[in-house]
Amino acid sequence: MLKYFGIKFEFDRKIFNEIVKSHIENKQPGYICVVDGNNFSAAQKDPKHMNVLNNAITNDCDSTWLAKITNLIHGTNFKHMNGPDLFLEYIKKSEFRHLFLGASKNVLYGLKDQIVTYNPAISNMLFIELPFRKVEEFDYKGIAEIINKDSSDIIWVSLGAPKQEQFMYNLKPYLKQGVMIGVGAAFNFYSGLDDAPKRAPKWIRRCGMEWVYRIFSEPQKQIKRNYNFLCSLPSAIRQEIKEKKRQEKQNY
Repeated sequence: MLKYFGIKFEFDRKIFNEIVKSHIENKQPGYICVVDGNNFSAAQKDPKHMNVLNNAITNDCDSTWLAKITNLIHGTNFKHMNGPDLFLEYIKKSEFRHLFLGASKNVLYGLKDQIVTYNPAISNMLFIELPFRKVEEFDYKGIAEIINKDSSDIIWVSLGAPKQEQFMYNLKPYLKQGVMIGVGAAFNFYSGLDDAPKRAPKWIRRCGMEWVYRIFSEPQKQIKRNYNFLCSLPSAIRQEIKEKKRQEKQNY
């Protein structure tokens, strides 16, 4: 699995799905990070967070611009995979048992009501609210006992980045099986609640401009995140070009 900007990604959807299925079938616990601009900038700034991302079984690129910049540098044709789209894709698969961690009870109730229409078996799966606390203060052993008893295949974690990534990293040693996937705002998007943030219309998503829609929807939150992403790009791009030249020279 190759690294781009110091982070290991799997852009090939078929291989990505095979990795998830293999870990589930072999009862190998692990986690997957959905790397958006916020996660990316956190990793470029903090080596500890970079380590968390690279200890994942793989990572999904949830940034239109990150995929495009990677293509420009490497001559590839990668496409990003939006976290909420990834979430819905797997929810529709009847072969897996899911468990949902994070958000408030109201969001979880709304989420269950909405997604059960895609997969009726969801009605018998666990939705667990997590208390609001620092990432090091969670009862990881207790949470893992619930997951292990449930024999969950996929554990969806919604605590917001980069907190949810650190949470999954800390929880993994206690799990006997299951693939955790951090999906940020996906629970809110699919909760159906009136006050929950909404996804961009499909035509905006098809244009790869959902990030613009989210800036206007949540300016206070999204402007800061996009600013941090933009600030992290110049040095990250320079380093990626330098690494590419080094590898080309090594392979020559």
